[in-house]
Amino acid sequence: MATVLAIETSCDETAVAVVRDRTLLSNVVASQIDLHRQYGGVVPELASRQHLEAVNPCLATALAESGLGWAEIDAIAATCAPGLVGALLVGITAAKTLALLHGKPFLGVHHLEGHLYATYLSQPELEPPFLCLLVSGGHTSLIQVNACGYYTQRGSTRDDAAGEAFDKVARLLGLGYPGGPAIDRIAKTGNPHAYPLPEGRVSLPNNGGFHPYDSSFSGLKTAVLRLVQRLQAESDQLPIADLAASFQYTVAKALTKRAIACALDHHLPFIAVGGGVAANSELRSQLTTAAQTHSLGVYFPPLKFCTDNAAMIACAAAEHVRLGHYSPLNLGVQSRCNITQVMDLYPSELRRSAEYS
Repeated sequence: MATVLAIETSCDETAVAVVRDRTLLSNVVASQIDLHRQYGGVVPELASRQHLEAVNPCLATALAESGLGWAEIDAIAATCAPGLVGALLVGITAAKTLALLHGKPFLGVHHLEGHLYATYLSQPELEPPFLCLLVSGGHTSLIQVNACGYYTQRGSTRDDAAGEAFDKVARLLGLGYPGGPAIDRIAKTGNPHAYPLPEGRVSLPNNGGFHPYDSSFSGLKTAVLRLVQRLQAESDQLPIADLAASFQYTVAKALTKRAIACALDHHLPFIAVGGGVAANSELRSQLTTAAQTHSLGVYFPPLKFCTDNAAMIACAAAEHVRLGHYSPLNLGVQSRCNITQVMDLYPSELRRSAEYS
C-alpha cells in the first residue's frame, strides 16, 4: 500500500491531504470563496497569492493530522494540469521541493483524474471499467474509465461547462457567487416545471441528428436571459425560485440523459459522478432514479469530495505509485490537458517498481 501526500492548487482552493491506498488519513482545505465572491468569480493573480500564503500552514496541519512522519510518506504529488498556471506552479513547486528535501518520488497528477478518484475514497472496492460523469465549473465530460491512467472521452461540452452555466445564471438572478449552491438552495422552494427550457443539443453536421453524449449550455443560458428580460417587462417581481428550479431541472435532465445513454451504449455497468456539480441535489435525484430504471449502478462522492480537494489527488497518485508510475522533476504545469494524455505525465523510463532515484 502506498502512502501519498498530495497538494492541490489548480484554482481557488489550497488543499493538502495524506492518503494510504484508498484510505483518507488527513484532508485540509483552505477555501478562497470569500476572497473571490466580491469579484463574482476567481481572479487568477489573487488566487496564486493566496496559495502562497496558505500552502505551508496546510502542509503542516495535514501531516500532523495524519499522525505520520516524513519517513512514512512514500511519495509526494501535486496537481499539474489543467488549471490556472500561476496557481498550479505554487503547488507543484512545493511538492518538488519536498520530494528533493525528503528523498521521495514525485508525481504530477491530472486534475480530472483526481475527480475520477474521488469516488474511490468512499467506494474503495470500485474497479474499472465504468463511466464517469465529470461536471464542474470548468469541465463537463463523459469519460470511460478503462484502467488507471487510461481513459476514453465519450462526451464533452461544446461551450460553457455546467458549473459555469450555474454561476452565470446565478449572477443573472442576483444570487451571488458561487452559483451552484445558491441555485440549489432556492430551487428547493420553486417549481421545476414552471418554465420549459431548451436542453442544448449538439447537431451532427454530416448525417443529421444530434450528438448523443455532447452537451451545450450556452443556448440554455441565453434562453434564461431572454426569459428574465420578458418577465421583468411584465412585472417588477421576478419568480426567482421558479426560474432557478426550472434551470436546474433542465441541466440535470440533459446530463442524466447523456450519461445513461453512454453507459448503456458502451455496456458500462455503473456511473461514478465527480466535480462540484456532483453535489447538486436535482442531479443526484434524477440520475439515481434513471440509473435504477435501467439497472445501472450510480455513485456520488461525499459532498466534501465533490469540490476541489487534495484527497482525490492523493488517491489517484497512490494508484500510480502502486503501478510504478512516477514523474520527472522537470515536469511543468499546463493550463489545458486532455485526460486521455494522463500517461504522458509518467514517461516510460520512470514507469517502474524500483526505488525512485
